[in-house]
Amino acid sequence: MADVPYSPGLEGVIAAETSLSYLDVEHEQIVIRGYDLIELATKVDYVRVAYLLISGHLPDAEEYQSFTKQLTAFQAVPQQIYAVMEALGPSTHLMDSLRTALSALATFDSALDRKDEENTWRQSMTLLATMPAIVANSYHIKNHQPIITPDPALNYSSNFLKMITGRIPDDIESRAFDQLLTVYSEHEMPNSTFTAIVIASTLSDMYGALVGAVASLKGTLHGGANEAVMKMLLEMKTPGQVEPYLMNKLAQKERIMGFGHRVYMKKPDPRAVLMKESLKQLVAVKGHEDLYDMCVKGEELIHREKGLFPNLDYYAAPVYYLLDVPIDLYTPIFFAARTTGLVAHVREQYAHNRLFRPRVLYTGPRDLHP
Repeated sequence: MADVPYSPGLEGVIAAETSLSYLDVEHEQIVIRGYDLIELATKVDYVRVAYLLISGHLPDAEEYQSFTKQLTAFQAVPQQIYAVMEALGPSTHLMDSLRTALSALATFDSALDRKDEENTWRQSMTLLATMPAIVANSYHIKNHQPIITPDPALNYSSNFLKMITGRIPDDIESRAFDQLLTVYSEHEMPNSTFTAIVIASTLSDMYGALVGAVASLKGTLHGGANEAVMKMLLEMKTPGQVEPYLMNKLAQKERIMGFGHRVYMKKPDPRAVLMKESLKQLVAVKGHEDLYDMCVKGEELIHREKGLFPNLDYYAAPVYYLLDVPIDLYTPIFFAARTTGLVAHVREQYAHNRLFRPRVLYTGPRDLHP
């Protein structure tokens, strides 16, 4: 194995072939099944993008109607799942509640281990349809609030946001939230997706693959960054505090969450650019101009001092905040949005499977004897 190059964190290593997505950094484009993700986010809704990812093409009117009906039909969550979530400890992180709920949900699937396309489609529908209720009610359960059930009269994104806030969102709020779900839906091969396909390569079930992805996404170097960004913005309080706050962080060599990305090193994250505009539009309607100004000042300062661009989490966090989404739900919503990309990758892995079994560069001693 000495002639095989070692790349810490597998940086730059091609680990899989996929027809789902590609990060074309040079052209500042996120390719989703041949489409530009940012263009999709501005022209079609999240459900259409979900269909695209799972089926391979954008739905026509009949396919879209059928797909939305399936999602409505599968959206009920067994009461036993909520009972399991209610039994968890008071300090439970909502991502841990979600992880446990997914494990429990698998036990209700009578065809759990079937890998044919029809069954994995059904499982994909189950996961995509139930995720909003599971995520929203993880927060309500932890805070001893009543469970909110899905409203079949609302579209996917409006229903999701209503189950979080308890009120029907207006069109501007619903559109902003839908765009958030869309830009989080798929992103090539981040740690959580890699985790899911590694698990799937053993021919474990789809739920198990997503349980692993939840554990991965919880980490602050992955999905958990959005929570950290909002807490940082709240600590800064005013635009005038941005520079002293961030300069002190930099002097202490502390990591500034929401900046930098393993792939986007020299170019902006296109998703962050879109969410910056979404934040600007929300501020125009809801106020909080100071929040937008803080974000812009922070972006300018970190680029000046470190040459880094903001990633999606930096501008997604304040958008969540203006939509009245509790900070504890930021990462679970990220996972809910990414569910469609994850199930699409798992189905692709099943269809062209090869077990992942890498090797190591051994650095320990040799020839020891007891």
